Amino acid sequence: MPICNICNHKWSWLQTAKKMMTWSPEMSCPYCEEKQYQSKKSKVKAPFLSLLILLPFLIQAFFDVSGAVLLSLIPVLAVIIFLLYPFLVELSNKEEYPFQ
Repeated sequence: MPICNICNHKWSWLQTAKKMMTWSPEMSCPYCEEKQYQSKKSKVKAPFLSLLILLPFLIQAFFDVSGAVLLSLIPVLAVIIFLLYPFLVELSNKEEYPFQ
Protein backbone atom coordinates (compact mmCIF):
# COMPACT_ATOMS: atom_id res chain seq x y z
CA MET A 1 0.00 0.00 0.00
CA PRO A 2 1.23 3.51 -0.65
CA ILE A 3 2.74 5.58 2.14
CA CYS A 4 2.40 9.37 2.20
CA ASN A 5 5.77 11.07 1.75
CA ILE A 6 4.72 13.97 4.00
CA CYS A 7 3.05 12.38 7.03
CA ASN A 8 4.25 8.75 6.56
CA HIS A 9 0.76 7.28 7.02
CA LYS A 10 0.02 4.09 5.13
CA TRP A 11 -3.09 4.33 2.97
CA SER A 12 -5.67 1.55 3.10
CA TRP A 13 -6.62 -0.47 0.04
CA LEU A 14 -10.01 1.28 -0.16
CA GLN A 15 -8.47 4.77 0.13
CA THR A 16 -5.97 3.94 -2.62
CA ALA A 17 -8.63 2.46 -4.91
CA LYS A 18 -10.83 5.56 -4.49
CA LYS A 19 -7.93 7.91 -5.26
CA MET A 20 -6.99 5.91 -8.35
CA MET A 21 -10.50 6.21 -9.81
CA THR A 22 -10.12 9.91 -10.64
CA TRP A 23 -8.89 11.46 -13.88
CA SER A 24 -6.62 13.85 -12.03
CA PRO A 25 -3.01 12.69 -11.59
CA GLU A 26 -2.83 14.24 -8.12
CA MET A 27 -4.19 12.47 -5.08
CA SER A 28 -4.59 14.11 -1.71
CA CYS A 29 -3.47 12.19 1.30
CA PRO A 30 -6.52 11.18 3.39
CA TYR A 31 -4.59 12.06 6.56
CA CYS A 32 -2.69 15.30 5.89
CA GLU A 33 -4.50 16.43 2.70
CA GLU A 34 -1.17 17.14 0.92
CA LYS A 35 -0.98 16.47 -2.81
CA GLN A 36 0.73 13.24 -3.80
CA TYR A 37 1.39 11.74 -7.21
CA GLN A 38 1.98 8.24 -8.44
CA SER A 39 5.73 7.67 -8.73
CA LYS A 40 7.52 7.03 -12.00
CA LYS A 41 8.46 3.52 -10.90
CA SER A 42 4.85 2.76 -10.03
CA LYS A 43 3.60 4.01 -13.41
CA VAL A 44 6.05 1.72 -15.20
CA LYS A 45 5.00 -1.38 -13.20
CA ALA A 46 1.25 -0.95 -13.78
CA PRO A 47 1.08 -1.97 -17.46
CA PHE A 48 2.78 -5.28 -16.68
CA LEU A 49 -0.09 -6.20 -14.36
CA SER A 50 -2.55 -5.34 -17.14
CA LEU A 51 -0.89 -7.93 -19.37
CA LEU A 52 -2.66 -10.60 -17.28
CA ILE A 53 -5.76 -9.84 -19.36
CA LEU A 54 -3.99 -11.56 -22.29
CA LEU A 55 -3.57 -14.80 -20.34
CA PRO A 56 -6.61 -16.51 -21.97
CA PHE A 57 -5.01 -16.11 -25.40
CA LEU A 58 -1.82 -17.72 -24.13
CA ILE A 59 -3.82 -20.58 -22.62
CA GLN A 60 -5.62 -21.08 -25.92
CA ALA A 61 -2.32 -21.29 -27.79
CA PHE A 62 -1.09 -24.22 -25.69
CA PHE A 63 -4.25 -26.02 -24.55
CA ASP A 64 -7.52 -27.02 -26.18
CA VAL A 65 -9.95 -24.95 -24.12
CA SER A 66 -13.37 -23.79 -25.29
CA GLY A 67 -13.91 -20.16 -26.23
CA ALA A 68 -16.64 -19.74 -23.60
CA VAL A 69 -14.26 -20.69 -20.82
CA LEU A 70 -11.60 -18.33 -22.12
CA LEU A 71 -14.05 -15.45 -22.46
CA SER A 72 -15.30 -16.03 -18.93
CA LEU A 73 -11.72 -15.71 -17.69
CA ILE A 74 -11.40 -12.13 -18.96
CA PRO A 75 -13.79 -10.52 -16.39
CA VAL A 76 -12.26 -12.64 -13.62
CA LEU A 77 -8.78 -11.43 -14.57
CA ALA A 78 -10.03 -7.83 -14.78
CA VAL A 79 -11.29 -8.07 -11.18
CA ILE A 80 -7.98 -9.60 -10.05
CA ILE A 81 -6.07 -6.75 -11.70
CA PHE A 82 -8.35 -4.20 -10.00
CA LEU A 83 -7.80 -5.85 -6.62
CA LEU A 84 -4.00 -6.05 -6.99
CA TYR A 85 -3.34 -2.63 -8.51
CA PRO A 86 -3.44 -0.62 -5.23
CA PHE A 87 -0.61 -2.79 -3.88
CA LEU A 88 1.66 -1.54 -6.69
CA VAL A 89 1.04 2.17 -6.13
CA GLU A 90 3.94 4.19 -4.77
CA LEU A 91 3.74 7.91 -4.09
CA SER A 92 5.90 10.88 -4.92
CA ASN A 93 5.79 14.57 -3.92
CA LYS A 94 5.98 15.74 -7.52
CA GLU A 95 4.51 14.50 -10.76
CA GLU A 96 6.92 12.24 -12.62
CA TYR A 97 6.55 11.07 -16.19
CA PRO A 98 7.56 7.48 -16.93
CA PHE A 99 9.16 7.89 -20.33
CA GLN A 100 11.24 11.05 -20.22
